[in-house]
Amino acid sequence: METVPQERRVALVPESVRKLIKAGLSVGVQAGAGDRSSISDGEYTAAGATVVADAGSLLSDADLVLKVRPPTFGDGGADEVAHLRRGALLVATFQPVLSLQLMRRLADAGLTAVSTDCIPRITRAQAMDTLSSMSNIAGYKAVLIAANYLPKYFPMFMTAAGTVLPAKVFVIGAGVAGLQAIATARRLGATVEATDTRPVVKEQVESVGAKFVGVQTAESAQDAGGYAKELSQEFYRKQAELIAERCAANDVVITTALIGGVKAPKLITEDMVRGMKPGSVLVDLAAEAGGNCTLSEPGTTVERHGVKICAPLNLPSELPTHASLLYSRNLTTFVLAFWKDGKFNLDLSDEILKGCVVTHEGQVLHAAARDALAAGAKP
Repeated sequence: METVPQERRVALVPESVRKLIKAGLSVGVQAGAGDRSSISDGEYTAAGATVVADAGSLLSDADLVLKVRPPTFGDGGADEVAHLRRGALLVATFQPVLSLQLMRRLADAGLTAVSTDCIPRITRAQAMDTLSSMSNIAGYKAVLIAANYLPKYFPMFMTAAGTVLPAKVFVIGAGVAGLQAIATARRLGATVEATDTRPVVKEQVESVGAKFVGVQTAESAQDAGGYAKELSQEFYRKQAELIAERCAANDVVITTALIGGVKAPKLITEDMVRGMKPGSVLVDLAAEAGGNCTLSEPGTTVERHGVKICAPLNLPSELPTHASLLYSRNLTTFVLAFWKDGKFNLDLSDEILKGCVVTHEGQVLHAAARDALAAGAKP
């Protein structure tokens, strides 16, 4: 069962239990683990899993542990890491650079930790990509939040009282979350435009029904992993002008921008919010990384200068049934890809494992987290 407050997902669903057992694994599930995802203990038992009441004994007996969120450790409370056996394989979403002390704790405990958000975005790993699965849900849910707060219809309506024009939506960032936000807003009938620092996504934006607006640049805006990277100050000056103009022209703004997958650039200033139409809505999907808007308050919705600013955290947890299903499928694909001759084949020369194994044999392997720890960075 996940211990992070408000986390309703579960890492493994009965469908996946059957696949793992068929491959020769024995599966134990903590009692009540699936309750918040509408999965009963009986469904796990029917799938062949052993349901265990005590989380501590379940963790200490396991060679492989699958979780959504990182395990708890220290702080005088529950310490899940302390229950894990040395040499066990732990798979969860860690965000290593944002979890430095946990990385050190896992290494000291002799655990091999796999961070699902570090699985490289290569063709062979597409079916393992939890980040994309969860971003899809976040992009979808962001539009529903905006539609709920916007004091207008999303679609165009032709009525006896006259025609109501469709809402205008502006999406910043055309990664997985951004593209799903575009597609969802279009399905609800809005007119949509989107921007991204990477001109290569123009075709993808247009393929889901939006107009692409962007700053022309000769700079490479994408790193080797397919994530946006930092550019020149001149580029950001031009980008700020474009964003200010488009925010003022639209009813809804949805931001999804991250640099390197973890850093949220401040793209929307208070002056830009002040320039938006009264009644407009801004949904900041980068809130967990600090937010793309300077006025965002992570985890809450506030109103500033007549604009609703929503900064939700962990949106996938609000759709736990399908979020758990997709996450579980991703993890099951990952485990079975390396399950050979009755054991997990930890070949660190493999491109996928090389990218996502973040601690092993007492060492922090994730380069950025290791460097930050060596430099004495605060968690």
